[in-house]
Amino acid sequence: QVQLVESGGGLVQAGGSLRLSCAASGRTFSNYTMGWFRQAPGKERESVSALSRSGVITYYADSVKGRFTISRDNAKNTVYLQMNSLKPEDTAVYYCAAGTLSLLKGEVGSNAIHYWGKGALVTVSS
Repeated sequence: QVQLVESGGGLVQAGGSLRLSCAASGRTFSNYTMGWFRQAPGKERESVSALSRSGVITYYADSVKGRFTISRDNAKNTVYLQMNSLKPEDTAVYYCAAGTLSLLKGEVGSNAIHYWGKGALVTVSS
């Protein structure tokens, strides 16, 4: 089992920045491709970003490219999502996930994801 706990969510004005963290415990963190997802009210969960086990290969949704940066620290069992130039449409609950290489294709299905965090709310005001 892997337990994932997100932190760093909150309320920010449009144009501002937040950094989300996801701390993992349990099985070896470095064995997993890590991803960030989000779900806005009334919408389906979508992939935002993913990062390979080595931290070299990344995936970003088109909507966040150039604004968000994913990183990981395997020594600290933590993955981060730096979010800059935030927009009101970025408002959502953000979830951390541990899974397979399929996360690097933006996949959301159960075959790609082994573990989910409980989520952190990000609210961007206009």
